[in-house]
Amino acid sequence: MEDPAAGDQLRALLLSEGGREGEVIVDVVGDADDRGREWDGAAATVLEESNPFEFIRAPAFSLPPPTPIDPFRNHTPSMGVYEWCKVVVCLPIALARLVLFGLALALGYLATKIALYGWKDRQRPMPRWRCRFMWVTRICARCILFSFGYQWINRIGKPASREVAPVVVSNHVSYVEPIFFFYELFPTIVASESHDTLPFVGTIIRAMQVIYVDRFSPSSRKNAVNEIKRKASCNNFPRVLLFPEGTTTNGRFLISFQNGAFIPSLPIQPVVVRYPFVHFDQSWGQISLAKLMFKMFTQFQNFMEVEYLPVIFPCEEETALQLSKRTSCMMGSALNVVQTSHAYGDLMLLTRASELTKDNCSNFLVEMAWVESVLQIHGFLTAFGLGDNLIFKKFHDKLQSMIPTVNKESLIQLVHLFDVDNDGKIDRDDFMSCLWKNPLLVALFPALMDTTILAVHS
Repeated sequence: MEDPAAGDQLRALLLSEGGREGEVIVDVVGDADDRGREWDGAAATVLEESNPFEFIRAPAFSLPPPTPIDPFRNHTPSMGVYEWCKVVVCLPIALARLVLFGLALALGYLATKIALYGWKDRQRPMPRWRCRFMWVTRICARCILFSFGYQWINRIGKPASREVAPVVVSNHVSYVEPIFFFYELFPTIVASESHDTLPFVGTIIRAMQVIYVDRFSPSSRKNAVNEIKRKASCNNFPRVLLFPEGTTTNGRFLISFQNGAFIPSLPIQPVVVRYPFVHFDQSWGQISLAKLMFKMFTQFQNFMEVEYLPVIFPCEEETALQLSKRTSCMMGSALNVVQTSHAYGDLMLLTRASELTKDNCSNFLVEMAWVESVLQIHGFLTAFGLGDNLIFKKFHDKLQSMIPTVNKESLIQLVHLFDVDNDGKIDRDDFMSCLWKNPLLVALFPALMDTTILAVHS
C-alpha cells in the first residue's frame, strides 16, 4: 500500500503554483521601411519561470532539456476508424476467445491446486510427479495465448539445457511473456510480492516456486539474490527466469538492468521477445490491463517472435555490472535498440504525473539510473557528513537547516518517511530505499546536486 506521507511529498513537488510556461512577446521588424522604427523595450514582457522548489526555500537548479525518449509509452493508446471496424467484425470471435480464456484459466487453476495439494516443504524441489501434472496447466497457458490471438509464435534458436544455462533473462514488454515462458520452460521466476495475492495467478505462479522480492527492501533484495544462487546452482530446481529491467517497456528501448540475475555469476541465456505490429501496439505501457486485453481479443491475429540468443559465460573476475552490460549489449544488438538509463523510479514519476493530469507526462522522466550514478545518491549521507547511521534528531536538524520554513509536524513526518525499516535510525539502505520510493525527494538536496553536476562536467 502506498504511503500517504510519501504521496503528499510527491504531490507537493509536482504541483507548483507558478507552473506555467514563460511568455515572451517579441517585436519583429519585417522590412527596410520598419528599421527606423524605435522599439520600446518596455513593451516586451518576459515572464520568467518560477522556481518549483521555492516552497522549501531551495534555489533552482538547471537541468538538461527534457528527453523525448519515453520507453513506457504505448504508441496506439486510441483506436481509429479501422480499429473500430475491426472490433465490430471480430466481436463474435472475441466472445469465443473470452470463453476459451475463462475455461483455460479455470482448468489450469484446478490442476495447479491438485498438483500443490499436500506439498508441505516448498523450499525443496517440486517432486517429479507434481511437475508432470503441471503439464495440464502449461497446456492451459498455451490455450490462453491462443485466446489472445497468438495462434503461431515464431521461435528463433533453441533454449539451452538447464545444465548449460541455469539462468534465463528476457526483455519485458507485456504480461504475455511470463505466460509464454511458463508454457515453454516452466521456470522459477523472480516476481514482486504483490503477485502472490492475485486471484488465480497467485496460486499458479506459486507452483513455479517463485522467488518473491520487495524492490524497496534491501534485505528482501539480498535474500532474493541468495535464493537465485541457491536454486540456479541445483539442477533439481527449474532454471531461473528474470526480467532484469524490473518493469514493462514498449519494446523500442532497453532500460537499465538490475544486477540480481548477474550477481551469482552463473551462465546466462538471454532471450529477446518482439511483437511486430502495424495498427496495435501490444506493449503494456500507459494503458489499462482491461483495455489491452480487450484490444487483444478483438484482433484477427497477434504476432509474437521469441529469439534465444547464445549462452553468456561469465569470465573470471568479471563483476556483476560488467556481466550485466555484456548481456544488455547482446540483447540490444539483437533487438536493434539502444539501452537508456531509465528505471522503475521513472515509471513511478510518470504514473504520478499522469494521476495529477500533468501535460506531457514524458517530460517528468529523468533517467533515474543516471541520477543514481552521476549524482552519487549512495554518497549523500557521506556528503552531508552524517556518517553511516544517524539518529532522528541529527537528521531532523539537518533537514530543518535546509527547509527553515517548514512546520515541526511536517518535518517529523518527513524524517519518519526516511526511516523505512522503523528502527529509529536512518542508515544508507533506508536513505536509498526512500529515494527509490519517492524519487522527487532528490529535490530536497539541490545544492548537492549542483555541486555534483559541476564536478562531473569539470
